[in-house]
Amino acid sequence: MQYRRLGKSNLQVSALCLGTMMFGDQTDEQEAGRIVASARDHGINFIDTADVYTKGRSEEIVGRLLGASRPDWILASKLGNAMSDSPNHSHYSRTWMLRETDSILQRLGTDYLDVLYLHRDYHEENLEEMVRALDDLIRSGRIRAFGLSNFRGWRIAEVIRLCQQANVAPPVVCQPYYNLLNRMPEVEIIPACAHYGMGVVPYSPIARGVLTGKYEPGKPPPEGTRAGRNDRRIMQTEFRAESLQIAQQLKQHCEQRGVRLGQFATAWVLANRHISSVIAGPRTLAQMEDYYPAVELGISPEEEAMIDALVAPGHASTPGYNDPSYPFFGRQA
Repeated sequence: MQYRRLGKSNLQVSALCLGTMMFGDQTDEQEAGRIVASARDHGINFIDTADVYTKGRSEEIVGRLLGASRPDWILASKLGNAMSDSPNHSHYSRTWMLRETDSILQRLGTDYLDVLYLHRDYHEENLEEMVRALDDLIRSGRIRAFGLSNFRGWRIAEVIRLCQQANVAPPVVCQPYYNLLNRMPEVEIIPACAHYGMGVVPYSPIARGVLTGKYEPGKPPPEGTRAGRNDRRIMQTEFRAESLQIAQQLKQHCEQRGVRLGQFATAWVLANRHISSVIAGPRTLAQMEDYYPAVELGISPEEEAMIDALVAPGHASTPGYNDPSYPFFGRQA
């Protein structure tokens, strides 16, 4: 395993971060235990969860599985998404942030988080209140640092400005959606993080499974897959004819090279020198084991050029590729 500095913080994190979104949903606790044990054996020291993952069930499973080995892990969780229908059980009021952080710690069976992410950006929020609540959490010892997930570049800059103004420790890491089919974070998010010294830990390097090559253009998706279950998130974003065709082209290249497409796609993300770690979100132990070779897999200049020809730097695989959960709002007619 390789270890990289998390931005300009002094934390050293494994190049692969274990994502646990599937725990308690598609992955039962027994299989989750095998995944965590395998990750530990392969040198992974970074694990990521969230309160909204199966409404706290993922955190409970992670807490039990880490147990006495908790100090060996860099443990991250997230808040901000709705945990109930109550208007004050989401977003970033000081009341909710302090209360929900305590609940997260209880579910995880720990008294501190190494990183607490703000799970998504809400543009109507009072960011100053949010920043001051994070300062309270840091000073109380409940979190060691905080990060931003799914924040656009200018909003990252605004949070850091408010931190400087209030003398609050700035965010140490950003978690964007970044892979070779969605290169839009290269325009502003990743450069902003590089400028401010934040680590970058992207999620979904294999584009929710599209970059394994298992989906063939014009054919029904295999049963048991996310697309086969008609998962709303993949059907709204990644499941596009252009993306499936690109994946098949890359799959042929990888077969000639003797590697798996998912490993190649993950290695491509890691080959960006601004990346601190990349989140692997397995459903099974076999899927987790498939990620490990990516750490030592190099991407040649010729392969970089090949990918640039398929998906232009700073762009996505096809026009209109955006996540409806994070809409654009620059034009208001």
